[in-house]
Amino acid sequence: MSRRQVSSTRRFVDSGNFPFSGALHSKSRSSPILSIALVVVGAILLIGYAYSGSGKFRGEAVSRIEGDYTCSLEVQRAIPFLKKAYGDSMHKVLHVGPDTCSVVSKLLKEEDTEAWGVEPYDIEDVEESCKSLVGKGIVRVADIKYPLPYKPKSFSLVIVSDALDYLSPKYLNKTLLELARVASDGLIIFAGTPGHQKAKVAELSKFGRPAKMRSSSWWIRFFDQISLKENETAVRKFEQAASKSSYLPACQVFHLNPYH
Repeated sequence: MSRRQVSSTRRFVDSGNFPFSGALHSKSRSSPILSIALVVVGAILLIGYAYSGSGKFRGEAVSRIEGDYTCSLEVQRAIPFLKKAYGDSMHKVLHVGPDTCSVVSKLLKEEDTEAWGVEPYDIEDVEESCKSLVGKGIVRVADIKYPLPYKPKSFSLVIVSDALDYLSPKYLNKTLLELARVASDGLIIFAGTPGHQKAKVAELSKFGRPAKMRSSSWWIRFFDQISLKENETAVRKFEQAASKSSYLPACQVFHLNPYH
């Protein structure tokens, strides 16, 4: 429909019946730069409106970003509160989960804290700093559905994020027992919240299955089934520290006692 209208208008102008046709042709011949400048200015104004508070493009961008965070990022935000909850137990930490290089790098910047990491999935297109951590053996790539390459109680704390959301209950049973085995003081789990986090398309191919966001009641029942008990002291201290700073975790956080 639009093509026929444009064509009709062009014929109308060319026939000389349009009163300003001569002026338009003269203007286009004499000032092509002016025409281009007007087009550019119009495009800039349109883009500015689209991304302003009243433009709908801005709202669409926000909706795409919403819920796009990961629990591994949440671990980094929670480090100050974990330190207050666990004190000296933060001296030797193992992080297990995607993007573990970033978490380990953050932990290593903390005073008197040693950190290691396990990346459950292949590491691709990573920064040089991550390659360095892998080269030094600080970060390992290992399938967490199988026994971890560490002796019992190798770490004071074990923190796991995101990875458990991609495991079925069949593998969760073995994996959680392994995580508890290598911890001496505590096991901390950051899990996705139902309705908040969603698996990206890229994650589906990377992890092999969509994330399963489980409720806190589901996790509590599962922990009870495999005899993992809540660390009530750590829960209380973590919540007190978070409350003082008005920190509200974007993921579910579970504090568990290791097996002794």
